Amino acid sequence: MWLGENQDSEWFPPLEQALEEPPGLLAAGGDLRPERLLAAYERGIFPWYSPQQPILWWSPDPRMVLFPGEFKLRRSLAKTLRNGPYTTRMDTAFGAAIRACAGPRRSGPDTWLSAEMIAAYERLHALGFAHSVETYRDERLVGGLYGLQLGRVFFGESMWSTERDASKVALARLVQECRDRGIVVIDCQVASGHLTSLGARQVPRREFADLLRAHAARAPRGRWLESTQIALG
Repeated sequence: MWLGENQDSEWFPPLEQALEEPPGLLAAGGDLRPERLLAAYERGIFPWYSPQQPILWWSPDPRMVLFPGEFKLRRSLAKTLRNGPYTTRMDTAFGAAIRACAGPRRSGPDTWLSAEMIAAYERLHALGFAHSVETYRDERLVGGLYGLQLGRVFFGESMWSTERDASKVALARLVQECRDRGIVVIDCQVASGHLTSLGARQVPRREFADLLRAHAARAPRGRWLESTQIALG
């Protein structure tokens, strides 16, 4: 289904129309205005495309999620949290965090985070929906993640690190914040062995849609306050 720029930004095809190949592709076109992005996430749809493609909208089945209470704090990560050398902060460097996620990876220089995408999520951050968790070592930004909060759901978008365990430290911080804020599920979008090792699991798309209907709410929560403490039990 092609989405026109002048079409109602609230409208998307039913999730059941997503393709099996490529898995989860639901629609193409449209724009990245806040209203359309929020309508998409509220339904369990997210944009993912390369700079050479039109905007592509996805809703994979099954869906990878992490329930905060199921997070697996590995012994090595627990030791890193106890002994340093990292501290975490939230929403103090969203622009730097998302640009770091867009940087070159070990697999190559290409990134799916175009300037258009970065600008769109920065708008959502300014509106109080998008948030970052940043990991610092000696005041240097060395890892982190960003995503969106809608009600009691956090939609994780991307994470990165330049030093060992820095992104895992950010995820541990996110899990603690989700517990403290009553967030019931973290959307991880698609499966990976790394996420599975940390407690994430796949659920059917219909179950994920039910979670969103019960817990997602399009009310901005504002900036997450800075914190440097991690106290996972």
